[in-house]
Amino acid sequence: MLVSMRWLRELVDTDLSPAALAERLEMTGTAVEAVHDDAAGFEGVVVGRVVTKERHPDADKLWVTRVDVGGAEPLSIVCGADNFEAGDRVPVALAGTTLPGGATIRKTKLRGVVSEGMNCSPGELGLPGDDRGLLILPKDAPVGTPFGEYHGEGDAVLELEVTPNRPDCMSMVGIAREVAAILGTSHRTPSSSPVESGEAAGSAVEVRIEDADLCPRYAARLIRGVKVGPSPKWLAERVAASGSRPINNIVDVTNHVLYELGQPLHAFDAATLGCENGRTTIVVRPAAAGERLRTLDGQDRELEPGMLLICDPRGPVALAGVMGGEDTEVSGSTVDVLLESACFAPASIGRTSRSLGLVSEASVRFERGVDPDGCVAALDRAAALIVEVSGGTVAPGVVDEYARPAHPRVIELRVAKLNSVLGTSLGPGEVTDLLTRLGLGVSGGETLEVTVPTYRPDLEREIDLVEEVVRLWGMDRVPGTLPAGRGRIGGLTREQRLRERAGEGMRAAGLSETLTYAFADPSDLERLRWGPAGGQGVVELLNPMSVEQSVLRPTIAAGLLRAVASNQRRGVADVHLYEIGTVFSAVEGRKQPLERQMVSGALAGRWARPSWSDPADGGPAPARLGFFDGKGVLETLMETLNVGAWSVRAADLPFLQPGRGAEVLVRGSVEGWLGEVHPDCLDAFGADGPVVLFEIGLDPVLAASEDVPSFRPLGRYPAVELDVALVVDDDVPAEKVAASMRKAGGPLLDSVRLFDVYRGAGVGEGRKSLAFALAYRSTERTLTDAEVREAHERLVSRVCGALGAKLRD
Repeated sequence: MLVSMRWLRELVDTDLSPAALAERLEMTGTAVEAVHDDAAGFEGVVVGRVVTKERHPDADKLWVTRVDVGGAEPLSIVCGADNFEAGDRVPVALAGTTLPGGATIRKTKLRGVVSEGMNCSPGELGLPGDDRGLLILPKDAPVGTPFGEYHGEGDAVLELEVTPNRPDCMSMVGIAREVAAILGTSHRTPSSSPVESGEAAGSAVEVRIEDADLCPRYAARLIRGVKVGPSPKWLAERVAASGSRPINNIVDVTNHVLYELGQPLHAFDAATLGCENGRTTIVVRPAAAGERLRTLDGQDRELEPGMLLICDPRGPVALAGVMGGEDTEVSGSTVDVLLESACFAPASIGRTSRSLGLVSEASVRFERGVDPDGCVAALDRAAALIVEVSGGTVAPGVVDEYARPAHPRVIELRVAKLNSVLGTSLGPGEVTDLLTRLGLGVSGGETLEVTVPTYRPDLEREIDLVEEVVRLWGMDRVPGTLPAGRGRIGGLTREQRLRERAGEGMRAAGLSETLTYAFADPSDLERLRWGPAGGQGVVELLNPMSVEQSVLRPTIAAGLLRAVASNQRRGVADVHLYEIGTVFSAVEGRKQPLERQMVSGALAGRWARPSWSDPADGGPAPARLGFFDGKGVLETLMETLNVGAWSVRAADLPFLQPGRGAEVLVRGSVEGWLGEVHPDCLDAFGADGPVVLFEIGLDPVLAASEDVPSFRPLGRYPAVELDVALVVDDDVPAEKVAASMRKAGGPLLDSVRLFDVYRGAGVGEGRKSLAFALAYRSTERTLTDAEVREAHERLVSRVCGALGAKLRD
């Protein structure tokens, strides 16, 4: 939002400098991005008239112009802009001129053509406006006049960053109201009551709204007998200072009122609109499939069903709240003007603008929300100005369809509550004064009833009023205090403590924490061979920032694999990463995505690189990380969280290498997976293998965590260790054999440890030998050889019977 200080001082009395006012606005929540000061002067810049415009003989994007600057002969100037024609008035920097940006203009040759100056854009003169083309001046700008004298030195323009929740500040009157509230003074709202004559507007114009939710109000006025032409100097300057290019007196008036009051308007050539029953008919309705409209920018646009349109009986004539149609625009032959002022649903205008990639000053304001009660006042103001600058007469009456009237909101504000939140001791009178300065209606004592005008849709709750009070009173005056008080309880919840411990466990295992995007690339999921499972699909975004971030991630693994590949490309071979984050899935019957917290990790390379302290006997290099390293990390995690009821079992998953993948079970339920990534997936991501990935649901792990760790005292009596080698089928997991041993071993079996796996001669095809070290111990006495032998033979017999195993010879 650009704010001309000269214009602002007409609406509110202030002698603050632009810099001082910018500081006051910053302190009350309105950011000032820049202050453009025109007072630097424009010495050496004059008003010129383009006499001829011809294509440069040796450059496709340059023009050779002859420009009359009031001298004996026109100057030859080479120009790169394309938004002007012969006859236009433009500012011209003569040779020797130093522009506000520091550039000095010299007589030179450009591609063999002499250039004796420069035709200037707004940015080159330090002025706000569209820098993609020249600053086009009104047709009556006197040729040869110093530009500083014509433009009027001494103005400054503030460039404000208005937050989306403050649509009232998207106008000069809104900023004047804000400045008046800050300074404790009053502001002036320009108002005009046009002189009406002739046939009533209602007998010549009809308006129909088909969807009141999308268009709560649509008002129109009819102005007859206008003469379209250049705007007077004051109007063109106002429009230019606000960042737009002057076009003609009718369009410039609509832009002037938009910047002044914040209400977008649109002017139709009434003669181009269709009629029904002898009246010009406007229909506000959603678009149907297959409809098209050529907009004012010359683009033929295909409309999507649901886009809000302004139509006549023949079809669309404008994109509601975004841009008008080319066929009904005001031109030099326009005589009668139908002036539109409306209120549209912000979400609808936002969708249309983003879908078509079409952003206008009107759409920006409609997206934030305009004041429905201000529609007619803006119409009256514009109608009066149009008559002033173009002649004509205003038809009596306003055609006003107000299907959903807006009503001021009433909010209760407890002064005691306000002081409790802010730590202040303001009285009801002080609070009333501050809120009244903002234009709010206030009544009551310790509990105030505050009536919020319709131009402040951001004020919805009591706390919003507290914010308004403190920003005017002064946020820097709020005393600094520490939160304290009886009954306040601090500390983390059980889940928060366990989550922190989970991170500690992962770091203790040697992994570094990382953070990947929650938005994912669908092609990454294809490269990972990730598919919907269990009736859960991928959540697609309706309005993604890019194709590469068009879905919510169903797994963290793809992001981690990308991170591994990125590190490897940069020469980091040893990568040990983990992330605790959220994954999303679409579930049929649920409106919202299913969100789950996951612990995911990636391992590549080695735990440590070779170093000088390694044995110097030429031994083997440290092994590359594999499946069991990932399993060891999960063991560390489970031990850190005191989770005993978990296990892994072999599983074939499409993104894991066959024979090197497993499911992770917690309390008997599959809650995650672990394994080495399939070579095809590694190639798709450009990663060097092996790479170990794992992912497990955090909530079931935390639910299985024991708050009090189990404890078993150290044995006082010696253990007796025996080894046993059992031959089983190749598809029988070692974990299953070990579990069977623990079950059959009874109270004397102290531990079971696998120390060897053998396949080959002597065990048979499709079989393997598993060797276990078993320890037997009693907590009450030293075991005899006979007791151990009996327990051991019983264990071997039961395991062989249960699994079809046999003792290895």
